[in-house]
Amino acid sequence: MTKAPLTILLAGPRGFCAGVERAVQIVERGLERFGAPIYVRREIVHNRFVVAALQRKGAIFVEEIDDVPEGAAVVFSAHGVPKAVADAAARRHLVRLDATCPLVGKVHREAERHFALGRRIILIGHAGHPEVVGTMGQLPPNAVLLVETAEDVARLALDAAAELAYVTQTTLSIDDARCVVAALRARFPNIHEPKHDDICYATTNRQQAVKAIAQRADRLLVVGAPNSSNSLRLVEVARQSGCHRSALIGRACDINWAFLSGAECLGLTAGASAPEALVEEVVDACRRHYEVAIEEVAVAREEVRFNLPRPLQ
Repeated sequence: MTKAPLTILLAGPRGFCAGVERAVQIVERGLERFGAPIYVRREIVHNRFVVAALQRKGAIFVEEIDDVPEGAAVVFSAHGVPKAVADAAARRHLVRLDATCPLVGKVHREAERHFALGRRIILIGHAGHPEVVGTMGQLPPNAVLLVETAEDVARLALDAAAELAYVTQTTLSIDDARCVVAALRARFPNIHEPKHDDICYATTNRQQAVKAIAQRADRLLVVGAPNSSNSLRLVEVARQSGCHRSALIGRACDINWAFLSGAECLGLTAGASAPEALVEEVVDACRRHYEVAIEEVAVAREEVRFNLPRPLQ
């Protein structure tokens, strides 16, 4: 039987960002330096494929610091942790390897700087996300107010003349964040802003790449985890940019082939915590069903690299 033709538009950049690459390397180098097992507090990044691969190498993932044997090595995830977690690790004499993405760390320092200047901090982000929990946990309780939408801004019980500053989660939808920032500026004209955009370069680039392919694609697939903020945002951006039939999948076995029925052009990308191997897996699966032609659509070139913690250099 002749296979139907399918053009796959591969978004670029896609997949692993420098912060995720660094976090995975920290676990791998930690295993080399200290030997197995090495402990990791919660998912190092939001991707079960990555977590399972590190488990096979000797990483043990735990929920809390109390689950780590005293004196062992523990890695903090790329999302960052509250100060209370780091303090608990110090009290238990753990060897601490901090895989917090440097761009998340920048937001932490920014919030601390504003707090030291007597400003109330407003954080734009998603409640319960590990990055948001970590950022809020850098400061005392109630020092940071969380907003997700422009409607949340309207409900803030704050005086318009209050000394305020805002920071943002690094993996937000750029367009959604702009709406919230506009609401903050309108209500609090003197609010202090980040010197540089807090939404990270990788999030921005991946969203711009999705915008570049969404209008041409009949369907669009984002490879990523359901608890990955940046992956979920890519699906939203694709739908907002014209490809209403867009979906999130974990890997090739999750493809709903009925969803692709009748498609002639498939957009394909991956969230910042999904490795390229999973994208290649999806392409290979498509080749078994279609006569595939690949077109790379790149909007940026990424050459960012982050140093490892000093004990692992």
